[in-house]
Amino acid sequence: MENYFVYTDHMTVGYDGKPLIRDIEIRLNKGQILTLIGPNGAGKSTILKSMTRQLRLVGGTVYLDRDPMQNLSNKELSKRLSVVMTERMHSDLMTCEDIVATGRYPYTGTLGILQPEDWEKVHQAMEMVHALDLADRDFTAISDGQRQRILLARAICQEPEIIILDEPTSFLDIRHKLELLTILKRMVLENQMAVIMSLHELDLAQKISDFVVCVHGDTIDRYGTPEEIFTSEYIRELYGVTNGSYNADFGCLEMEPAKGKPQVFVIAGNGSGIPVFRKLQRQGVPFAAGVLHRNDIDFEVAKALAVQVIAEEAFEAVSEEHFSQALQVLRECRRVIACTREFGTMNERNRGLLQEAERLGILE
Repeated sequence: MENYFVYTDHMTVGYDGKPLIRDIEIRLNKGQILTLIGPNGAGKSTILKSMTRQLRLVGGTVYLDRDPMQNLSNKELSKRLSVVMTERMHSDLMTCEDIVATGRYPYTGTLGILQPEDWEKVHQAMEMVHALDLADRDFTAISDGQRQRILLARAICQEPEIIILDEPTSFLDIRHKLELLTILKRMVLENQMAVIMSLHELDLAQKISDFVVCVHGDTIDRYGTPEEIFTSEYIRELYGVTNGSYNADFGCLEMEPAKGKPQVFVIAGNGSGIPVFRKLQRQGVPFAAGVLHRNDIDFEVAKALAVQVIAEEAFEAVSEEHFSQALQVLRECRRVIACTREFGTMNERNRGLLQEAERLGILE
C-alpha cells in the first residue's frame, strides 16, 4: 500500500456505528482521477463524507500519503485536502469572492487576514472556473450551477494535493459540466493532484476517470479501469436497468423499442438512420432496419430501438440471404424511409431495397 498517495484499509462506513458498506479498498496516486458510480442511495456520498472526516468511520483507516487521516490536525488536513459537497452552505451576507477566499484560511495566521498573494490566488481560481463576474454577487442569490463553480474555485485556491467532490456536475449545464471536468483533468495532469468524486453521468465518468469504483448493496461491487467497468451488460446489472438499454460504446441510454409488427422499413447506414430511429420510437411506431453492417454506427442504435434488424457481418458485402430477408420484411411494411441513397461496394444490394420500395409506391 505504501506506493499509493491515498488509500483505505478495510474501511467500513455507516451511521451511528451501524455498517452500511464494509471493507472498502480505495487506492489512488497523484495525477489520477477515481470516480464512484452506482444507483441512488447506494452510499457514494457516505463513502466520500467518511473519507473527509465528516462522518466517523465505523471501521478501518484512511491514509493520506502514508499518514492515517485521523491523526492529522484540521489545519494540516485543510492544506492537503479540499472538499466540494452538494449540501447548501450557510453563508449569509457573504459574496462569492468571500466564499472563495475561505479556501485560503488554512494559510493565514490567527486573525485570518489574507495577504495580497492570497487574494491573487482567489482571483486566479475564480478566473479558472469563469466566475470572476460573480465576485461581488451574494452567494445565496446565485443559481445552483453558479454556486457549484464558486465552490470549485474555493477548493482550487486551497491548493490541495487531493480534491474530493460529491456529484460536482449535478447542477451544471452542458457547457459548464465539460468546463469543470476539463479544469479537473488539467489540474490533475499539470499539478499532479489526485481527485476522488462521485458522478451520475456515466458517459462523463467513462471519459474522465482513471479508475472507477462501483457501489452496490453493502459492498464495492467492482473496482477497475473504465475499459473494465463500462460494458453494456454490467452497467445494466449494476443499475438494475429493466426498461430501455445502455450502450457502453456510445455511453448513452436508449428508450424501449415500440412493440408490434414493423410498420416502417428504414434503409440507413453510416449514422444517417439514428435520428429517424429515435423519431419513430418517440412516435410509438415499430420499425425494421437493414441491411446494416455490424460495425456501422447505425447498427448499435437500431439494435436497441428496432423491432427487427437485418444485419451483415462487418466488412462483408451484403449477402443474397440477408438481402432476401430484408426484401421480405420491406414488402410487409406500409412505408419505407431511405435515410441514405448512396451505396458502395459493401452495401450495393441495399439499392435494390430502394428500387423495390419505389416500385411498390411506399418510399418516402
